[in-house]
Amino acid sequence: MAKNAEGPVFGEAPVHVEAGVLVLDCAEPEPVAEFYAKLMGAELPAELGVELIEITGRGGTRMAFRRDHGAAPPSWPRPDDSQQSHLHLTVPRDRMDDVERQVIDYGGRPIESQRNEGGEELRLFSDPAGHPFALRSV
Repeated sequence: MAKNAEGPVFGEAPVHVEAGVLVLDCAEPEPVAEFYAKLMGAELPAELGVELIEITGRGGTRMAFRRDHGAAPPSWPRPDDSQQSHLHLTVPRDRMDDVERQVIDYGGRPIESQRNEGGEELRLFSDPAGHPFALRSV
């Protein structure tokens, strides 16, 4: 469809979308869904063992975990291949140590030591399937 500066032709208003669900591919979605459900205070669906498991955190954030038998975790931060994507999970600054302990208790693994970027503290981890994510202070 041809477009002009305001949107589609014929004077129609453009349609804007919002990010809906972040989907992570993994060989075994159940433990990854359980990991993020615990971190986000979400309920797991009654039916597990399916191809796609979706959760909604207390703040409304939605994530899904799709079974991909060929999934391989990214190697980031090693230079073997690029980081495809990662999450920043926001945490109150005075609760970073508590949440870090929870991440490790739930099966997350530290990737490297904490760092500061733009005045915010970042602590890097991988989930049980190897997807990288950061705890970011707010």
